[in-house]
Amino acid sequence: MLSGILYWRVLLAQTSNKLISPTPTPFSTPEIKSEARDGLTEETEPVIDRLEKLLDEQELGAVWPTNPIKYAIRGSVASGVPTNTITMLLLLPLVAAIIAAARHIIGLRGFGIFLPAALSVVFVAIGPIVGIGLFLLIIAISILYRLLTIKAKIRLQFLPNKAMLLLFVVVGVLLLLFAAPIIQHPDLTNVSIFPVLIIVLLAENFSRVQLGKSAKTAINLTTETLVLALVSYVFLTYKPLQEFALLYPEILLLTVLIFIIAVGKYVGLRLIEFWRFRKLISG
Repeated sequence: MLSGILYWRVLLAQTSNKLISPTPTPFSTPEIKSEARDGLTEETEPVIDRLEKLLDEQELGAVWPTNPIKYAIRGSVASGVPTNTITMLLLLPLVAAIIAAARHIIGLRGFGIFLPAALSVVFVAIGPIVGIGLFLLIIAISILYRLLTIKAKIRLQFLPNKAMLLLFVVVGVLLLLFAAPIIQHPDLTNVSIFPVLIIVLLAENFSRVQLGKSAKTAINLTTETLVLALVSYVFLTYKPLQEFALLYPEILLLTVLIFIIAVGKYVGLRLIEFWRFRKLISG
């Protein structure tokens, strides 16, 4: 009798130990332990932009007469204006001056000055590969739309015709964005409405020249525009030039002003014209 009682006591003790054991069972809820993860609860220093760090390291003198823009830039950055935006605005006059020199001295035509400059900003935003691919897509859509209207004998007035072209372009760009999981290009996710509108303007100029002159002329002008935009893109993304523009904006703007005046005073033949009339000049 005593041995039976001892047996049951030992059995109950073992059972109670199993019940309070921390080993989880299929129906038990695991114990949640609050453990601090490294780096998540600790206060870290904010990430400082490369250009903003350069501004902090630069020592300034008096505001007048050589540093007013530097102080204005620091005030804008302190109020929340991105340094990249300020740098891009400072470099845009330089890009416009380079495009003007390429047109006035070298002889490259393109579609004006502002459109190649805007297209270079598009390349900075979404990358040159995606930018050129998007441009070729919109050009193909505009050519296809023109062929369809000719074949179907659809005649619309100027403004409704442009609205219809924009509809076709939007559908084509949406199809490209819908194919992003298949293409898997990192820059394709950066496409926004602003680059699309700039490229649509370029495609509209292409269509206008194609209708007014010839397809060959339109292709030549478009190619020269892309070349000017790519050269401008190189200047906009060149890091030493970005740093110089942000640290010494007065020198940059003054240099660009002198360069524009010098280009505007040039009245000689363009370099392409020297090549075109080389036989007459040598004879």
